[in-house]
Amino acid sequence: MNATLVENISDQLRISIKNTIPVSGGDISQAYILENTVNKVFCKVNYSKDAYEMFIAEKEGLQIIAETQTVKAPKVFACDEFDGGAFLAMEYIESKKQPANEDLAELGKQLARMHRLTCPEFGWTRDNFIGALAQSNEQRMHWDTFYVEQRLLPQLNLAKEKGLLTNDEVPNIYNMLSVCEELFGHIHPSLLHGDLWSGNYLIAKDGTPYLIDPAFYYGHSEVDLAMTRLFGGFDEAFYDAYYALNPTRVMEDKRNDLYQLYYLLVHLNLFGRSYYPAVSKTLRRYFG
Repeated sequence: MNATLVENISDQLRISIKNTIPVSGGDISQAYILENTVNKVFCKVNYSKDAYEMFIAEKEGLQIIAETQTVKAPKVFACDEFDGGAFLAMEYIESKKQPANEDLAELGKQLARMHRLTCPEFGWTRDNFIGALAQSNEQRMHWDTFYVEQRLLPQLNLAKEKGLLTNDEVPNIYNMLSVCEELFGHIHPSLLHGDLWSGNYLIAKDGTPYLIDPAFYYGHSEVDLAMTRLFGGFDEAFYDAYYALNPTRVMEDKRNDLYQLYYLLVHLNLFGRSYYPAVSKTLRRYFG
């Protein structure tokens, strides 16, 4: 880590940083553990043009999740621009290497409670990010309209611009709205994490679950669950505990792949054509 940046963070946090340790922080940002003689701080650094806006949105998401008092999120200590990029410094959570079934059950219970929090409209009062991609949250009263206009269409159009999908492969908006209206029915907005794969939660040493890296907004609770299943799924204890509080709804299994389509499109746009077969198959299944 840049020595001047370390000094800047030391000043803002009012601590003396003795050591910086690079750690795995995902595909988007560089990540470090900052150590002093008393404790540790987790810090993400990014030099992309959207770095500061991305970290501000992440900070807001973490704070909103923490304020629900349903599931914990790391405390944010500082977020600032620096040398053409930005940094986000937050509480370091030492996690278990092998969470127990009861830990994952507790995560399921807490997520179910968070999903019970609602608001009048789908979306949010500001846009944020899904990975490094912009995520539009323009509010809508109806879930089918929001999901098509604010989730599927932006990613489909981006994939078309990148040459990853052809014009013929991008469904007609009226077709998408018709299919979604039939499958979704009446949905209440739920506060979502928005990007809930296995890398975006932690189980602390004492068994406390934490959510990290949110792409939050108000949407259908099944979207978070669909994302948990996309890359292998969570432990059954998680799902058993979740559904004990929020029972499954009619046709949830039919909506699962449609909700995963959004994340597959995001991965297609971020990482390229290896995700094309899954995207193409899902588009043909629902809109072909």
